[in-house]
Formats: sequence, C-alpha cells, structure tokens
Amino acid sequence: MPQMIFVNLPVADLDRARAFYEAIGFTTEPKFTNDRAACMVLSETIYVMLLTHDFWAGFTDRRRVDARTEAQVLLCISRDDRGAVDAITAAAVRAGGTADPCPVQDHGFMYGRSFADPDGHIWEPMWMSAEAVEQGPAEMSHAG
Repeated sequence: MPQMIFVNLPVADLDRARAFYEAIGFTTEPKFTNDRAACMVLSETIYVMLLTHDFWAGFTDRRRVDARTEAQVLLCISRDDRGAVDAITAAAVRAGGTADPCPVQDHGFMYGRSFADPDGHIWEPMWMSAEAVEQGPAEMSHAG
C-alpha cells in the first residue's frame, strides 16, 4: 500500500467546507464522513479531513488558530499545467474562496498561485516543467 497523507483542517461550517472542496475537484469518501467530519479525496494518496471545531479539539490540546488571520501551513499541490493552476484557483473563487492571498509565482519553468478556502486555509496549486523537475535545484536557482 502506498504511503498516504491525511491533512486535517478545522472548519467552522462542515457543509460549507465540504461543498467548497467538492466544487474544486475533491470527492467525498462516505465511509469516513459524518456530522463531525468529512473525508475529501484529492488523489489515491492525498486526503483532507474536514473537522468541526469541537471534533478538532479532541485531537490536540494546542490552541486552534484562525486561518483567516494566521498561517501555520501552506498546502502546495501539483497541477498538470499552468491552465490547471488557474482553473482550480478560479473554481475556488466561484465556490466562495479567495484568490491569491500569497503572491503569484511565475518563473517560466514554474508557475504557482494560491487560494484560501472559506475558513482561510491556504492552498498553493503549482506547475513545474518536466525539465525543471529533472534538473533539480540548479534550475530552481534562477527563481526570483
């Protein structure tokens, strides 16, 4: 079985959050979805668990931050091309998210944007050319 990642996000309104993630291309896994959590599938190995604030609090004693005013992580996901980066960002805006809370990155070989979901969690869809992936960090040194 391949290694998987489950990103757990606290959300104020589970139904709204679930609708947002469905609108940008995630699917709901009903086996792990109830009135306190929704399992949203991005790929065979990437899942997002949307957790109500009360349910979230049962997993940690740490203070939950307000993602609309504070950031703990930026969630970067690859896309197949530049158009797919723009498409998921546009879908996020149509579904109630905010476009580009972080600067747009366009380095020719790499292109990235960002969007915030209705709870303020920041996602960074990005595309990188196959040549840049093959060449590795040396090609990336031309960024900026």
